[in-house]
Amino acid sequence: MSAQQAEEKRSLEVAESARETEWQKPSFVKGLYMGNLMTELVFPFPEQRAEDRAEGDRLLARVRQFLVDKVDADKIDETKNIPRSVIEGLAELGLFGIKIAKEYGGLGMSQVNYNRIIELIASHCANTAVLLSAHQSIGVPQPLKMFGTREQKEAYLPRLAKGEISAFALTEPDVGSDPSSIATTATLTEDGEAYLINGKKLWISNGPIAGLLIVMTRTNDPKEAKPEITAFIVEGNSEGLSTEHRCDFMGLKGINNGLLNFNNVRVPKENIVLGLGRGLALALRTLNTGRLTLPAAGGGAMKQALAMATKWARERRQWGAPVGHHEAVAAKLASIAADIYAVESLTWLTSEMADRDVQDIRLEAAMAKLFCSEALWRSADAALQVRGGRGYETAQSLAGRGELPMPMERLLRDARINLIIEGTSEIMRLFIAREALDPHLRIAGASATSEKMDFAGAAKFYAKWYPMLWLPRLSTPGGVAVSGKLTRHLRFVERATRRLARDLFHMMVLHRQGLQKKQMVLGRLVDTGTELFTMSAVISRAASPRAERGAERLADLFCRQARRRIADQHRAVYCNDDTLTYRVAREVLDGAYPLLEDNILSTWKGESGTR
Repeated sequence: MSAQQAEEKRSLEVAESARETEWQKPSFVKGLYMGNLMTELVFPFPEQRAEDRAEGDRLLARVRQFLVDKVDADKIDETKNIPRSVIEGLAELGLFGIKIAKEYGGLGMSQVNYNRIIELIASHCANTAVLLSAHQSIGVPQPLKMFGTREQKEAYLPRLAKGEISAFALTEPDVGSDPSSIATTATLTEDGEAYLINGKKLWISNGPIAGLLIVMTRTNDPKEAKPEITAFIVEGNSEGLSTEHRCDFMGLKGINNGLLNFNNVRVPKENIVLGLGRGLALALRTLNTGRLTLPAAGGGAMKQALAMATKWARERRQWGAPVGHHEAVAAKLASIAADIYAVESLTWLTSEMADRDVQDIRLEAAMAKLFCSEALWRSADAALQVRGGRGYETAQSLAGRGELPMPMERLLRDARINLIIEGTSEIMRLFIAREALDPHLRIAGASATSEKMDFAGAAKFYAKWYPMLWLPRLSTPGGVAVSGKLTRHLRFVERATRRLARDLFHMMVLHRQGLQKKQMVLGRLVDTGTELFTMSAVISRAASPRAERGAERLADLFCRQARRRIADQHRAVYCNDDTLTYRVAREVLDGAYPLLEDNILSTWKGESGTR
């Protein structure tokens, strides 16, 4: 085994050891990849309880007024700073403890209301939304809520609810999505009462201003092949903890994000969360719910983008008509509208799933994050295109020459990070693919880290299962009652679900254990499942007795567009250029095409004007 293969095997083993290996509750998405459309898990569309909604409405009214009065989003972007007065105002509203239980001083609100608040704030100021979400979606409150001891909760949750900011520290300068290479260490002190943390953490949102952090460290000997990753609660003012550098990004200019240095930072052993070696498992489970904030924030930004684009499209005239009446522009507006309906459908469906806690939502949350972040980006891009040059111009510049200060340029910059944070789109596809493969690996008696297979047992199962995927179904899936157009789309989802399961099976037979490395093929299968999950959410919402005006039209348009994307993905599973593409990429890495760097100047390499 080569060094690279050994490293890959070690990384895979670390990831596998942290996975949730059991499925104690049903999963709609898991069923898709087995050819089973479990409509009962998404129909009827879950409705927020009236009392819960009323509670959210009251706070939303106060938040809206606070944003108008106190939060100058363009100023925050320009000065790269969220004023202390804004942070104090957020604390007074209780927004640092939205989901913290009332017994600890929090608001004790539902995931739905939390996401309604984040959607509103994100529509106005992405920086403020990230401040809050980094604090409580993945920061200290969520891990403590899920895994903290009674003593830990009593010690820290009241502080967090009052407004003490928190952060989550996992990423390092040389460690991104592969935590097997984590270098930050926590060494037990001689008296056995504490640990000394040493290392660096990079891109830690809220890190430079956090009063409390969850820090992931290695607690076993670095010489050991397999790291023991442990989560600690660390005080932000600990001796030895410093911010080496505050990072500056393309967007989200106002967030405090930095490179943190830990130099013999002493942490009591009581500050371990969940237990020694359970840190990565904690991170993965925290993210299952934490990722649900991104769809909500994306929906708020998309609505704002559409509001700016439609106002311009109504008022700007070209060739004798408003630009919005021209088909090319109209197509962009309609697609944004359909995508907004889909994003919100996923947001409220998965939020209710989290609140009800009767389903395993690890795949649903990952798909919601994947779909909604990509929908946000294409919508922001399309909206800016509608605005043209004014979309590219900053709000401050527009105001300076007497035009409405629409922050389209800022919105686009802020939106781009959503495809990266809390799992890049590529990592999300790999994560979903691994979980989708899990039932099939179990049937075959195999695992992601072993090539052993029970061929006899697998053949016995698939001999019955596979033919059933081809049998036509005449009735509406699950007996769900929906209107004419929606019925047609729901029947498509059922047929496409069985085809998706067949495609996955075909690829397993073709590539066997090598399928795990066919990332492009797996990505297409994941994207197909994501579209089917989103279509199901959209159809369910539009079929609800409480569906909003125009819901069926938006649902119909989204489903039509999704079906075309699904058809493209299905064809590409079997007919693609993956082999050639990979070969060219490797040659590019090896410098086989000098023409690609001809006649450019790269001063970041230290190049001078002469060679």
